Amino acid sequence: MIKDKVIVITGASSGIGEASAKLLAEKGAKVVLGARREESLERIADEIKQAGGQAAYQALDVVRPEDNERIVQLAKDTFGGVDAIFLNAGLMPTSPVSAMKTDEWHRMVDVNIKGVLNGVAAVMPTFTEQKSGHVLAVSSVAGLKNYPGASVYGGTKWFVRNFMEVLRMESAMEETNIRTATLYPAAINTELLSTITDAQAREQMKGLYQQYGIAPERVAEVVAFALDLPDDTTVNEFTVGPANQPW
Repeated sequence: MIKDKVIVITGASSGIGEASAKLLAEKGAKVVLGARREESLERIADEIKQAGGQAAYQALDVVRPEDNERIVQLAKDTFGGVDAIFLNAGLMPTSPVSAMKTDEWHRMVDVNIKGVLNGVAAVMPTFTEQKSGHVLAVSSVAGLKNYPGASVYGGTKWFVRNFMEVLRMESAMEETNIRTATLYPAAINTELLSTITDAQAREQMKGLYQQYGIAPERVAEVVAFALDLPDDTTVNEFTVGPANQPW
């Protein structure tokens, strides 16, 4: 059941994070929102509260371990604990390797990989002690297949796929009852396109999204489905995209 679960959401200031926060709060969850844009978090939290939901928020840079630790503590201080964490923050500045966007490479590694690691590290002691918890993370279809222009982005999402599956296996071995769910979205109409600085890559992706893009609310429904599964039921991987997509 989702009702009364305390759920931390990173990358919650727009897109999938915002849509998930609103849907989960509507279903009775107590959501704790984190992202770098504090003014957006305030707006979303206010909208949730005005609709009768419960929400708290904190400015969060997932690259900073201490920020991740603070948002977990905020969940405990505000709502008495933490039941799940949705690691949604990510960047997608795709480009060919030859474009040498090395600063963007390192930023993707920092946010897409280290951000996941920091989030898990922040919540793991609590989940291990209480012998329960749910870790959800966003990979990508680029974490399932190889795409030109997505060498580094795809690499970060392959990492998420591997890390989450090993986390699930180790939890079973250690009997900590920590469940995992990995999402593999395709073209989702969010702000990710705005992070692409390579002109050719941006135009290619725009065409793809115009043809196949779907609303972030559809991904939020999958997040809610995963969280609503009974504790003794596990579905670990979810690919989300339109039925007519070519991948």
